[in-house]
Amino acid sequence: MPGGDAPQLRYRLATPADIPRIPPLIEASVRGLGPQAYSPSQIEQALGTWLGLDTQLVLDGTYFVAEAPDSALAACGGWSRRKTPFGSDHRPGRDDALLDPRTGAAKIRAFFVHPAWARHGIGSRILDLCEQAARAEGFSRAEMGATLTGLPFYRRHGYVEFERIDLPLANGEVLPIVWMARAL
Repeated sequence: MPGGDAPQLRYRLATPADIPRIPPLIEASVRGLGPQAYSPSQIEQALGTWLGLDTQLVLDGTYFVAEAPDSALAACGGWSRRKTPFGSDHRPGRDDALLDPRTGAAKIRAFFVHPAWARHGIGSRILDLCEQAARAEGFSRAEMGATLTGLPFYRRHGYVEFERIDLPLANGEVLPIVWMARAL
């Protein structure tokens, strides 16, 4: 049962064996927490394209999971040294070129918390792990495309908004997100 700061969770890098386990967590997170900021049609249209797993993060060793004692995934999130700023394997316009840490910003990517585990400090712990890893690789800045749902979380961690963008959805609607950044 979730509680406190969830000390019973195990934080680790995701492995290829986790790849089929992550999408159900993402869907539970988006469907459970997303209605605070997005309509049901925006959520359904965004799942699998803009909101989903980018397996490159797992293969690069930059994606973390928080695992409960019963082996269920409570949360996931990562960072990237690649140019693709957000989105799943199926997002349009992917760019998997590597960033130069001297001039580019590490990308904070694909944070999702199961609604049963929300607001227990899990996302904060994963964000800290991501920022530490990015700093260790020479990055001095991090940026992201934050969902409206995640906006208060990232603000609390020092990220500053510098642009709002509307991502196109297949049904003609858009998914508003906020481009944010901070020094590491």
